[in-house]
Amino acid sequence: MLTEAVLAMREPNPATPPSTRPLAIEAKGLVKRFDSTLAVDGVDIAVPKGAIYGVLGPNGAGKTTTLRMLLGIIDPDAGIRRVFGHDRPHEIARLIGYLPEERGLYPTMKCDEAIAFLGALRGLPLAEGRKRGRDLLERHGMGHAVDRQIRQLSKGMAQTVQLLGTLVHRPRLVVLDEPFSGLDAINQGKLELLIRDLAADGATVIFSTHVIHHAERLCDDVAIIAGGRVPYAGSVDTARDRIPAQVRLETARGDGRWRAALPGDARHDAKESGSHYWYFPLPESGTEVLLRALIEGEAGVLSLSIERAGLHDAFVAIAGEAAARALEETEEEARR
Repeated sequence: MLTEAVLAMREPNPATPPSTRPLAIEAKGLVKRFDSTLAVDGVDIAVPKGAIYGVLGPNGAGKTTTLRMLLGIIDPDAGIRRVFGHDRPHEIARLIGYLPEERGLYPTMKCDEAIAFLGALRGLPLAEGRKRGRDLLERHGMGHAVDRQIRQLSKGMAQTVQLLGTLVHRPRLVVLDEPFSGLDAINQGKLELLIRDLAADGATVIFSTHVIHHAERLCDDVAIIAGGRVPYAGSVDTARDRIPAQVRLETARGDGRWRAALPGDARHDAKESGSHYWYFPLPESGTEVLLRALIEGEAGVLSLSIERAGLHDAFVAIAGEAAARALEETEEEARR
C-alpha cells in the first residue's frame, strides 16, 4: 500500500543508480560562523533525486546547521547551495517537508488540526489538510486519536503527528533532523519503513543521525561530518570498502608451513578444546590462495568466515577515534 503522503511523486526511477541521477541538493564550500565559533567549515554535499541520504556525526558536529543552510533557514557565510536547481530554497518551500530536531506542536490542538496547520504553512488549504490529516492518521494506526489534543498523546504519538504534518503537503524533498531521537524500537522500525516508502515513490529523503545502524540500513549515500567538516561523502559501500574484509579462521593445528599464508600480525587465540582461532585482514591475494595454502599445508580447517567491514569501522577510519568516541557518547546520552 502506497503512503498517502507521496502518492503524487514518481520521479526518478528508484532502480537508477544514485550516481547517475540528477541532483536534488547540491552544496559546495558551505561555511557558517556564530560569533567566534566556526560551526561549518567548507562542507560539500550532493544528494541525488530519489535517494535516502544520511548526514552522520555526533552532537555539535554541524549537522543541524548544515541542514538549515541547505533549506535556506539560515544563510551560509560562504559557499553555494541549490535545491532542485534553486539557490533560494525558501522560494520553493512548498516542495519541501522539514522535521526539525526541536519538536513542537500546540498542545491544545487536535491531531488533525495540528497536521492541517503544518500543511498550511506550506500552502496547503486548511480544509484539505484536515482531510488528508485524518486519512494519514488512519493509515498510520492513529485513527483512534484523531480528536485527541496533542497534550493527551505519548511522546512517540506526538512525534508521529508532527512527522505526518511534515508530509501532508506531499513534498518532493523530505528533510528529517534526528528523526529517530526519542522513539522506541517499534516506532523506529515504523519510521524506517516510512522512509523507504517515501524514496520508493520518488521523494528524496535526507536525514541527520548519530546512530550508525540507521544510516547503514537505510542510506544509499552518507556524509560523515565531524568538527564542522565532511571528510567523506559518498556511498555506504565505498566507505565500507576502505577497510579490508576481516577473516576469522579456526584450525585444528597451531603451526605448520601453512602459517606463511597468514599475515605476520594475525591475532591468535588458542582454545582449551585444542582448536586455534586466527583473525586478520583478507590478504590481497584473495580467498582461493589462502584456502589452497591451508589445505595443502594440512592446517585442519574447521571454519572460515569473511566479514565485510561495517560503517562503524569506516567511520572510525575516516573521521578518527575522537569523533567515533563523541558519536558513541552522543548515542549513550540519547538512551538516558
